[in-house]
Amino acid sequence: MQIGIVGLPYAGKSTLFSTLLTHKSSETHGGKMDAERGIVKVPDERLDKLTEMFNPKRKVNATIEYIKVPGLEGDAQASHGLPAQFLANLKTVDALLIVIRDFENEYYPHPLNRIDPKGDIRFINSEFLISDLTIVETRVEKLSKLVMKTQDEKDKKELALMERLKAQLEEERPLRELDFSEHETQIMKGYQFLTAKPVLYVINIAEDQLSRAEEIEAQYQEFLSPHSVVTTISAEIEKEISELSPEDARVFMDDLGIKEPALHRLIRTSYQLLGLISFFTVGEDECRSWTIRKGTTAQKAAGVIHTDLERGFIRAETVHYDDLIAHGSLAACKEKGLLRLEGKEYIVKDGDILNIRFNV
Repeated sequence: MQIGIVGLPYAGKSTLFSTLLTHKSSETHGGKMDAERGIVKVPDERLDKLTEMFNPKRKVNATIEYIKVPGLEGDAQASHGLPAQFLANLKTVDALLIVIRDFENEYYPHPLNRIDPKGDIRFINSEFLISDLTIVETRVEKLSKLVMKTQDEKDKKELALMERLKAQLEEERPLRELDFSEHETQIMKGYQFLTAKPVLYVINIAEDQLSRAEEIEAQYQEFLSPHSVVTTISAEIEKEISELSPEDARVFMDDLGIKEPALHRLIRTSYQLLGLISFFTVGEDECRSWTIRKGTTAQKAAGVIHTDLERGFIRAETVHYDDLIAHGSLAACKEKGLLRLEGKEYIVKDGDILNIRFNV
């Protein structure tokens, strides 16, 4: 999973990115002026407990790649549009994490010379809408000429889709609000429209606003549409927490009324936004968590582990994490009838532990 971190200058993108990457379970690369990329292990207490139970040679967490993308510059943007490199860096991301500034700092003035979080959201959304509309208008013009010449059915269908997208964007509505057929989704993948991507608005607040976090989040409901969510953090405070020992961090968080680190909350929210769940594989060699979309079948989940497992899928030995923890062993679960064989159409649930039987 890839998540692109964007926002106006001095919104807190770099602070948030460095906080996410502070953990030992991360790695980063990329220059200051380029998109910076970092791999973060997804924390999961269930995997930790499974590792204690099976004592494997290694534990492998699922990962998320965060990409911090420069390129949004405020007023200077208006006459030039979004830079080509900015768009290229975001083409492959699964979702956008938009950092919005809601704090004062005289040493780092806001690029638009005001603190107006809702105004920033409108500005960024407008830039993304214009970018998508420019692409759609160009495509409509080209397809219209092609259809007049060839009457090709494939081009006609794409033109109808593009005209539908154009109407939505002209109403200043994001494409993520629309529903698409499987065929339309395949066409859309070729363009990677920004307003079609799920979005997580992260409101970066000051320390003295932490006690009002839920109240602040409620103020942004007007911006939420299907496939968009909002959360609050104080990036500076989270950076301090990430630099403390676990014991000191817990005391510090308790003093501030913070229940969990931002990393945990952002990852959980990202999973919910993208409709993702985790399943596990366990054994003496390795305990590992895997990420799939809700509704994935056992055979498709096997393919996430290895293509051979999907191709030669026979059955999936399945037990849920909660049942395994409650009964203490796979043998006990088998006695209780909780360890079962599922076929290729079984829908994997969050927390399932799978052992794939296959033959190739």
